[in-house]
Amino acid sequence: MPPKYYSTMEAARILRLSRIAVFQRIKSGKLKAEKVGRNYIVNHESLMEALGQAIGQEKREDIEQAIDKALHDYRGTFRLLGKE
Repeated sequence: MPPKYYSTMEAARILRLSRIAVFQRIKSGKLKAEKVGRNYIVNHESLMEALGQAIGQEKREDIEQAIDKALHDYRGTFRLLGKE
């Protein structure tokens, strides 16, 4: 079972980035991390999302909203396509 949290050094090694690049991603919001004392720790799920191996909750909600909108807007078209 993988660790639940990673240090910035471990995250940098996994992402194949420098530690400075990891800090930049944290500051810009591209990588979610929590501050513990003077250090940051990166959640396993956030790291997998950064690697492209998982979909985060925000992206999942965006996808579900897009699907709901498409079903609402194109319901009749989808029915016609299903009959072909």
